[in-house]
Amino acid sequence: MIKILALSGSLRAKSFNTGLAHNAARLAPDGVTVTVATLHGIPLYDGDLEARSGIPEAVLALKQQILACDGLLLVTPEYNNGIPGVMKNGIDWLSRADLKTVFHDRPVAVMGATPGGWGTLSAQTAWLPVLRALGTRAYHGHRLLVSHAQTVLPGDGTLADEGVENLLANLLQGFATFIRQQKGAIPPHEQ
Repeated sequence: MIKILALSGSLRAKSFNTGLAHNAARLAPDGVTVTVATLHGIPLYDGDLEARSGIPEAVLALKQQILACDGLLLVTPEYNNGIPGVMKNGIDWLSRADLKTVFHDRPVAVMGATPGGWGTLSAQTAWLPVLRALGTRAYHGHRLLVSHAQTVLPGDGTLADEGVENLLANLLQGFATFIRQQKGAIPPHEQ
């Protein structure tokens, strides 16, 4: 069984990206489970807070969720053509919690949704140097850039676009195969 953690980068109650993450859980292929996590409860990074109190409990709990998974799926909004501050803040705290065990060689894929017309192209591109610096194994096989999210993911969180649903299913299947390959379960020539 392949375990994927879908980490939503939005705190909004009816977040398009949290909805997209829940749809990933619903569409997980056979042999794959997707668990959804959010960044709720993680304070802004403050070196003084870290020195005084250590790593916050919310960060340690998220770290344990990541360590229990085989792959991390970042479900990123796009704010002002970049990475949302709340999401980058969470990743920065996690890197302080234990960079090597949390991120080193961990398979990571990125997808996202936004009301804008370009999907989350700029945010996903901005994640690439961050993922490289963290030492992850970034998956580049499929992309999911959901634009006009208010139409694709209406208020109830269901996917209202069959094409996007197919793209999400393909991304999950490809990412699961990538994870299996990274674990040595599938030789690269048999993908």
